[in-house]
Amino acid sequence: MATTSFPNLFLHLLLGLSSLAAASARVPAVIVFGDSTVDAGNNNQIKTVLKSNFLPYGRDFTGGSPTGRFCNGRLATDFISEAFGLPPLVPAYLDPAYTIQDFAKGVCFASAGTGLDNATSDVLSVIPLWKEVEYFKEYQKKLRRHAGKARARNIVREAAYVVSIGTNDFLENYFLLVTGRFKQFTVEEFEDFLIDRAADFLTAIYRLGARKISFTGLSAIGCLPLERTTNALQGGGCIEEYNKVARDFNVKLQALIARLCASLPGLKLRYSPVYDSLLRIIRSPSSYGIENVEEGCCATGKFEMGFLCDQWSPYTCEDANKYIFWDAFHPTEKINRMMAEQALRTSLAEFL
Repeated sequence: MATTSFPNLFLHLLLGLSSLAAASARVPAVIVFGDSTVDAGNNNQIKTVLKSNFLPYGRDFTGGSPTGRFCNGRLATDFISEAFGLPPLVPAYLDPAYTIQDFAKGVCFASAGTGLDNATSDVLSVIPLWKEVEYFKEYQKKLRRHAGKARARNIVREAAYVVSIGTNDFLENYFLLVTGRFKQFTVEEFEDFLIDRAADFLTAIYRLGARKISFTGLSAIGCLPLERTTNALQGGGCIEEYNKVARDFNVKLQALIARLCASLPGLKLRYSPVYDSLLRIIRSPSSYGIENVEEGCCATGKFEMGFLCDQWSPYTCEDANKYIFWDAFHPTEKINRMMAEQALRTSLAEFL
């Protein structure tokens, strides 16, 4: 068997460290907007029932400590940050345990339960997207005081931005029939309405300095365990109507991205595809070491999330790595890692 000499091993180590340093220099921070797929704990600090700062959430973190992430461990954005040579966790902006010194290398403004439509955030009283933008403005003021105007401007312009949002607009808003949007719009019109809101948001953060942006498309939202449960009378399979909406929205999102890149100088807005990736895992789970694609690991996995997913349930699985979903709505850390790796190969590749 061939062996690696110490000098060669040391050279590989130096090359690896220099590669991480170069990535970190090119991308000084990871800045996150969106919903529960990327919320690192902002909802801990607001008055809402939608929280996850208790076990078994976070049980697979080192030390088994819940942080407010809707997962058994880390989120995709945490893995992305680490890949850029930055800290392995992107901190929540409202978390009092962190300061601007931490936020200079990464910050999360996301709020579980929010959406592109302001009406979506009203359903569970969470942070609307416009408020996330206001926090971004506030953050920049703090950053200028901390790092000086020139360095702060460089951090904002060279940071990698990750946006993950849109699922709640359909599943918590339009199809849940609680906001009246279903009366106001056909589903196709609502998709267009959301695309317009996405355009407003992206233009706003562009004007505030954002340039390198990855926007995550919708996944196969009809295959979430909660949606399968509501489809029990039809056999508990994926709801194709919802999956078609996700596909149609993604097509429109990609068209928007092309338009904005053509009209906003210097913008590097990229689409991050997740729909097909999730379906591949669902259709061929054994290829990924997955045993259960229909239920979440927590409790029965059929409808529980948030406070319904608690440490007293006797049904919570022992090994979340065998599941796609952690609770009835959110992926496991294993899937988050896979989605991060895909983003680094696609929408974020040119920034590494």
